[in-house]
Amino acid sequence: MNTSTTPKSSWLGTAVYASRWLQAPIYLGLIVAQCVYVWQFLRELYHLVAHANELGETGIMLAVLGLIDVAMIADLLLMAIVSGWEPHPDQPEWLSHAGAGVLKIKLAMPLIGISSVHLLKTFINAQNIPLQTMAAQAGIHVIFRIAKGH
Repeated sequence: MNTSTTPKSSWLGTAVYASRWLQAPIYLGLIVAQCVYVWQFLRELYHLVAHANELGETGIMLAVLGLIDVAMIADLLLMAIVSGWEPHPDQPEWLSHAGAGVLKIKLAMPLIGISSVHLLKTFINAQNIPLQTMAAQAGIHVIFRIAKGH
């Protein structure tokens, strides 16, 4: 055994493995962002409940779609946080056997869902949205759908 390379290899391996801690502020920031989305969800839910009589059917539908949108973005944040950190006994079962390809699909699905909710909100409120904006949102949604397939 060549002992002259062992300390260097050991040090390098330790440094590479320890570098995961550089991502800790990123994950803490994502957790803070998720707290902001929880706050946003609660504000929108309060608005829906407090003004349900005044909103009408379309207003209620748009408010509920807003709640779904916030929930889906929070789910996306949670997936990014949990999948990027080291294994833990509380981790979801799907994460233990999820490779990069599986995670890509699991992250793509909420993006498509979020895009779908935004597009539906746009079409429901079409009279107030410029045609160019609607076309751009539809185009972006189609691109997400095509990209998911690959």
